[in-house]
Amino acid sequence: MPPAPGHRLPAAQNRTAAAARALRQAVFAVSVLCDLDIVPANLGLTLPGRPPVWVTWSEIRAALAGQPAGSTHGRHRLADWLLARRWAADLSVTALSDRLRVVGLPVGHCAHPGAGWVRAEVAGGALQLGLGAVELDPVRPDRVVLLPAASLIAAGSEGESGAQRAFLLLESLGSLAAERALGDPAAVLRPCGDSDVVTLLGARTFRAALAGKTGGLAAVAVPMRRRGWSQLSLIDPAFAPCAAAATVADERGFARPLLVTADAVAMVADGGRAPALLLRSPAGVGVRRRDVLYR
Repeated sequence: MPPAPGHRLPAAQNRTAAAARALRQAVFAVSVLCDLDIVPANLGLTLPGRPPVWVTWSEIRAALAGQPAGSTHGRHRLADWLLARRWAADLSVTALSDRLRVVGLPVGHCAHPGAGWVRAEVAGGALQLGLGAVELDPVRPDRVVLLPAASLIAAGSEGESGAQRAFLLLESLGSLAAERALGDPAAVLRPCGDSDVVTLLGARTFRAALAGKTGGLAAVAVPMRRRGWSQLSLIDPAFAPCAAAATVADERGFARPLLVTADAVAMVADGGRAPALLLRSPAGVGVRRRDVLYR
């Protein structure tokens, strides 16, 4: 019932109504910009197709993971989430299960889908792992699309089996990537298979190989999701923060260097402790006298 003339709604109700309008406007904007069919209703919306996908407004609000609905990041989140729900529903449960891949993201990353997406967290508080799927995006089939938790719930036990296979695949890729990285004189960390470098840090095989080379604790820089360096004496100490800041937000890795053991990934504290750590380590001796990349 509308308020009586001259009557003012409480401030909390005004804020709730404004947030609901903003959420609906953002969804309609995504529908137009992404050519995504939607059928709105009071309690949610339907994504038409076979089968149709029912999505509640509360699910859509959760998909924003704290981003304002009207912001650029908010609209991108909604677009990715809604498209992923539609693409995943277009596949059979078996086909979706076979395409699952593990994806690693830094805690607080702009592309992070929120707490409900997380399947595992690496000790150290810097890296979380969830699931995505390949061959979903019709334009870029090789892209690993982050998969909403609701799509995995719909897949049931077969989806859980696919998730287990995805984690085993990550460990295999981690072993292969570590072998390549340790044989590279430039100590560059590169993607392997469908896993970018941030994701590879989620593999214990990869972490153990990096840490084992330096006595159990490795200092690495991964300022972008698809590139990293495992020998900090070869790069300028200021490179990692600057490279992270210069990288497009979706492709950004860790803003500061990482300390890696077989079981943990931790980002060094803000304030420049990474150079001090480097200079105290045997690999850092004579760093000012050596030719380095990106100085």
